[in-house]
Formats: sequence, structure tokens, C-alpha cells
Amino acid sequence: MSQAVLFQPTIRKECPPGACVCEREQLMDSLHSEAARVLMLTREEEKRLIERIMRIGTYEDLLHIGRLMQRNLGIVLQIVPSALEVRTVRGLQIRLAEQPGLCRKTRETVPAAIRKCLENNPAIVYAILDAHDLLGGAASARQEGSDSP
Repeated sequence: MSQAVLFQPTIRKECPPGACVCEREQLMDSLHSEAARVLMLTREEEKRLIERIMRIGTYEDLLHIGRLMQRNLGIVLQIVPSALEVRTVRGLQIRLAEQPGLCRKTRETVPAAIRKCLENNPAIVYAILDAHDLLGGAASARQEGSDSP
């Protein structure tokens, strides 16, 4: 005689009352929905994510981590150069898109870890700027292509 064992995912503990506006309650009724994946980011898993972010060494690694966060947790990472000017890493807007269940603390710690990683790896910052065509990489590539006979 075999018994079926239901999988109960480990979910993030509730924030203290008044400390967060993550709207966790909205997702508690539908724990197996796509939107509820973000609740699987427990504090321990968040620490592991921060450690992984601190080990990022290339722009491709950063993009990979962003894709993994979106695929596994539904978290959308947004890194956009400021509309005015980018002189330092502070000129980049790094944020996680708003979504129910995403803790306020996570919305602060993940971008802070990415910012610190970028401060330690300026080549990644240049790659971000180049991806947004702020260093003229795409323009020079177009010019080189038009100069050919």
C-alpha cells in the first residue's frame, strides 16, 4: 500500500506587520500558480542569490542571472542607464519590477548587490552602456559596414 505524498514548497516567511507591502496574502490562496513562484525565494535562498550575484564576472553572467530569476521566480531585473548621464554605477537604474509577493527587502538587497558587483567590475558597466548604445558601439559597427566597397 503506497501513499501519495504532496509536494509542499518552502515559502518565504511573512514579513512583520507594517514592515512590507509585498501583498503576499494575494498569492497564498494559489501557491501553485506561476505568480506564486516568487514566494519560493526564502531568506536563505535570497542569501544564496546575493552570493551568486557577487560572483558575477561578465555581462553574460549578469544576463544569465537575470534570465534565471525570471524563469524560476518570475522576478524581472531591469538595469537601465540614466536618461541624463552615466559617470558612475550610480547613474544606472537597477531595480526589480513590482509584483505581488516580492518583499520590500528583496527589492532593495538584490539591486544593491548588483550595484556593488558592478562597482567591482567596470567592464560589465561598459557592456551595459554599449548594449544601450551609449558608447556608440552600434553606430561605429554600422559605419564600418557602410565603408566596405
